[in-house]
Amino acid sequence: MTTLSRRDALSWLGGAVLGGVVAGVGGVVSTAREGFAAKTAASPALWTPHKLDAAECAPLAHAGYWYEGLGCCYGVFESIIGSMGRKHGAPYNQFPFAMMEVGKSGISDWGTVCGALLGAASAFALFWGRKERDPMVTELFRWYEKTAFPMYTPAPGAPGLAGPLPTHVSGSVLCHLSVSTWSLATGIDANSKQRSERCSRITADVAVKAIEIMNAKIDGAFAPGLKSTAEAGCVSCHGKGKASPILKGRMDCTPCHGGSVHVQDKFHKHP
Repeated sequence: MTTLSRRDALSWLGGAVLGGVVAGVGGVVSTAREGFAAKTAASPALWTPHKLDAAECAPLAHAGYWYEGLGCCYGVFESIIGSMGRKHGAPYNQFPFAMMEVGKSGISDWGTVCGALLGAASAFALFWGRKERDPMVTELFRWYEKTAFPMYTPAPGAPGLAGPLPTHVSGSVLCHLSVSTWSLATGIDANSKQRSERCSRITADVAVKAIEIMNAKIDGAFAPGLKSTAEAGCVSCHGKGKASPILKGRMDCTPCHGGSVHVQDKFHKHP
């Protein structure tokens, strides 16, 4: 993967004009990366969400993906919380942002949940508890399952590769399925620069959607609307209290359990 130095990131972000929006908002990385300073130990009450401009944050998320190879989880999280830090200072600029690298490639290369989604959910979790946060996460994840990625188009001179990329709906929030089904559909190597560029653009896409959800929540206008017929079908037999209560989770089951030669037709025409 091509990485972006801090100097390059600052240079690009400081000079690129993105659809009339100058992306000179202080660089990809907040100045305070050492961790929470003891003297600014903030009470939870200080962690108040602020609305953001998704158009300003999208290029930060895309560039953040490339910054020192920190990847998708970092890119989304820093574009949200780092942007609050650049606008509002502490406590948002006190977060040790580099720790979010752990979400890269589905958490330390394990291909589990897409790191971009983990970054967004983690940002939500700074401000909302489970009861309020879960519907936000579900809305974001359902959108991800149904969306043909990538959508974002970087500005000229942005890090990564220029030019169009083919899109594909993965049907899954899992990194390995999102990548593998795209590679299978497009014929592009999963280890290629094109695939890395795809993921950097998805990082921007997820940041934009997460900010849309977050802004609506702040305004009191958030209303989850995306549902999964696949999940409903599986829960009818495998949910709590049903005949075969083996299901744990909310993902669309069909990408892995819909029946295909790749899973030995184990679930072909199931039930």
